[in-house]
Amino acid sequence: MKYNIDFLKKGNYSINSICLFLLILFACPAHSQSLTVGGSNWTVSIPTITEAGNNYAGSYESATNQILLTASVPLLLGNAKVSARYIPDPIWNNSLVLNIKRTGNGTTVCLLCTITGGTTYQTITQTDIEIFRIAAVLALASYNNIPLQLQLTGVSVTIPAASYGSRIVFTISGI
Repeated sequence: MKYNIDFLKKGNYSINSICLFLLILFACPAHSQSLTVGGSNWTVSIPTITEAGNNYAGSYESATNQILLTASVPLLLGNAKVSARYIPDPIWNNSLVLNIKRTGNGTTVCLLCTITGGTTYQTITQTDIEIFRIAAVLALASYNNIPLQLQLTGVSVTIPAASYGSRIVFTISGI
């Protein structure tokens, strides 16, 4: 019995290239991007005002590595963005502004991968804002200990005295 397989030879495709593609597709496990958040909670120490007419400094910064992110972006995804938003926990005053920036690249073994953006302060809101992007080129882009710094602004004697808190939620997604 003879089979006609000419329909598989259209253009530059052949049975060998299709089989190779299927082998690669099914032999490689499906990987997705991942993000792990490390570091410690930041409690801002605001000095007591002892003289009438004085105000607070208004701006306070955390350590340059207050938050450490570990991110992986598979080659098949190619590019990913890391975003952040805050959730009031339990209360927050809208006069307080929380900012974030990336202070370094962390470590990676990927020679052609890149991490870009986020090196200046950006205001974190209650909706996702992009902090930085990671591009995977010819390999899995894996970055460890990407350092992030926080800044709190808007601190003033006009804000009612209370314990304000928020939680930052990080997201990694393909672009």
